[in-house]
Amino acid sequence: MIEFKNVSKTFQTDGGKLKALDNVSLEINKGEVYGVIGFSGAGKSTLIRCVNLLERPTEGEVIVNGEVLTSVKSTKLLEAKRNIGMIFQHFNLLHSKTVFENVATPLKLVNTPKSKVTERVTELLTFVGLTDKAHSYPEQLSGGQKQRIGIARALASNPAVLLCDEATSALDPETTSSILQLLKKINEEYSITILIITHEMGVIREICDRVAVMEAGQVIEEGTVLDIFSKPQHQTTQKFVRSVVQDQIPDSVLKTLDQKDGTSGIYKIEFIGESSGQPLLSSLVRQFDVDVNVLYGSIIEIQATPFGHLIVEIQGDVPSVQNAFTYIKSLGLTVTEVKRGD
Repeated sequence: MIEFKNVSKTFQTDGGKLKALDNVSLEINKGEVYGVIGFSGAGKSTLIRCVNLLERPTEGEVIVNGEVLTSVKSTKLLEAKRNIGMIFQHFNLLHSKTVFENVATPLKLVNTPKSKVTERVTELLTFVGLTDKAHSYPEQLSGGQKQRIGIARALASNPAVLLCDEATSALDPETTSSILQLLKKINEEYSITILIITHEMGVIREICDRVAVMEAGQVIEEGTVLDIFSKPQHQTTQKFVRSVVQDQIPDSVLKTLDQKDGTSGIYKIEFIGESSGQPLLSSLVRQFDVDVNVLYGSIIEIQATPFGHLIVEIQGDVPSVQNAFTYIKSLGLTVTEVKRGD
């Protein structure tokens, strides 16, 4: 549905040339919710703006729905762009126009009959839950309501692709969650392919199917959301994952452990899917005559799959602790020993 082929983008600045994108290749499947995450300056916003050619790549191709937009002539480009809706971070609403008029704007620009405009705008305002705000002005709306109007406007021309450029970063957590649920509903009910740009890993976790991590204009890691959360490879990816999944022992606990005699083992156990429901700790105590001290634990749900970490101290004689460790591995769980002082 959306494909980037060796896309690069260079800007000319007062300080010289700035390469915002560096040979990026990505493929986003039809009907997918795809996330791109990165810190400020990673190039993610430039990337999404290349999809509808708000920024034209210096090199490479952008293909949307089988059409190479970077090669389309201007007369056909406008038609192709109508198939791509976009939601902005700061809403970009027309403050002199009512909610109804804001949503109707894309339709009026292509001379849609008045009856069709009314029908479509009414349908969309119902969909986003703001029929009662049709005659209000943007300044009378909350941030979440403004973004819902921005979403309705982006859907007005019935696009196949929806671009979200930091669409929730200006919103509070509760409103962010409601907007993400609305985007998920759009994806499911309208079968629209969604590309989301964000710096918040919580957004990726809640709505995306796959994710690419960007740094310095390049894609440094890509995969399913579950794979990226459970097996992050790059240091930057690991930082993002830790913002949602805390898997490190607090310093206060580590200091207490450092004062012990070292006869126990400290292990980090990773749970994914059905393994999260196993009565692991009670089994260890019963079978291996060890004591188990839970130091830290967390579990979240990613793509309807439970995922989490448990950090435990296993106390007992050396053979018993080692047998317990071997048993955990035999269950197919990922377990690593945490060295004291790490």
